Amino acid sequence: MTEPKQSSSSVPRSYKWEMAIDLDRCTGCEACVVACHAENNIRISGEQEAAEGRAINWIRIERYWEGEYPDVKVKFMPVLCQQCGDAPCEPVCPVYASYHTPDGLNAQVYNRCIGVRYCGNNCPYTVRHFNWFDPHWDPPLQEQLNPDVTVRQNGIMEKCTFCVQRIREKKELAEKEGRRVRDGEIVPACVQSCPTSALVFGDRNDPGSHVSKLARQDRSFHLLESLGTQPAITYLKRIT
Repeated sequence: MTEPKQSSSSVPRSYKWEMAIDLDRCTGCEACVVACHAENNIRISGEQEAAEGRAINWIRIERYWEGEYPDVKVKFMPVLCQQCGDAPCEPVCPVYASYHTPDGLNAQVYNRCIGVRYCGNNCPYTVRHFNWFDPHWDPPLQEQLNPDVTVRQNGIMEKCTFCVQRIREKKELAEKEGRRVRDGEIVPACVQSCPTSALVFGDRNDPGSHVSKLARQDRSFHLLESLGTQPAITYLKRIT
């Protein structure tokens, strides 16, 4: 006698972490940039380093100008690692430091990275950064380092992780309580700091989540969608 098949509803659904960014809400204040630096122990870059193109920002605010003076409008677009489903950075790494997690994140193993920068050259979004120098923080900024995030040494690549330390914390809590992570329970630093709630994070595999509903809107699009990288970040067009 054959055993009855397990119903699909009883099979645990995997997570697929994604982000939605409403460009109609973004004011370009860069609060997300500052919060990302503080949360993820991103080193300070001086004037000289920035002038040489060696500053590190896991998230940047792109500015676009429309019209001619005096009728000029400026638009802002936060750009960070797109956590691509078919990431160009992953297959070129010779030591498998860049790989895809079951949750849909493009992870970076710092201790494995040898700094060949193949991943950075293969990233069409230019969101991977090579750490040229040993990290330093002017006093008293060294007192605010996040103990949950490693301080990266020089000679390796680094990028946005969707604040994976916060993801793991809430996932472990949910597992102990025998439940799934609730929608809105995981809040990356950039999402938490946005004063206009332009950034939303959640589980795309949950059709009822806020991020899933935003991704299904008519205004949604992906950055450089024609490349077929399957980004995990959905942008919402400005309302004109």
